[in-house]
Amino acid sequence: MKTNDVIIQFTAKIVFFMIFFYAVHIFFAGHYTPGGGFVGGLVTASAIVLLIVAFDLKTVQTILPINYIYMVAIGLILALGTAAISMFTGKPFFTHFFDYFNLPILGKTSLHTAALFDLGVYLVVVGVTMTIIQTIGEDE
Repeated sequence: MKTNDVIIQFTAKIVFFMIFFYAVHIFFAGHYTPGGGFVGGLVTASAIVLLIVAFDLKTVQTILPINYIYMVAIGLILALGTAAISMFTGKPFFTHFFDYFNLPILGKTSLHTAALFDLGVYLVVVGVTMTIIQTIGEDE
């Protein structure tokens, strides 16, 4: 018998976006305050888990057809690449670079390679967490 979960499914759709945009805020705020790629990745994974709870695993896999193993690989390449790129300029491993740029809408903004590293960490955390949850959820 299929249950009628209209209220939780409707609420989950709205709350998912609230949690996801909060995770994006945590990700970008993490450069100057606590947060960053790790915490943002965990919050994003929790938003996806909310969808899995409200719907089911197959429905969420249809809505978000993401191969999380590839996400982990891309995140590792990005994180290790930004950490190692400084060695090619004669600087120590993990030396990050930044500069100020005038962007059309944002104005004068500082751009950092640390943000790329955090993006790699974010992708790894979301990918690993969701791979674990999907693996557990697929067991009958």
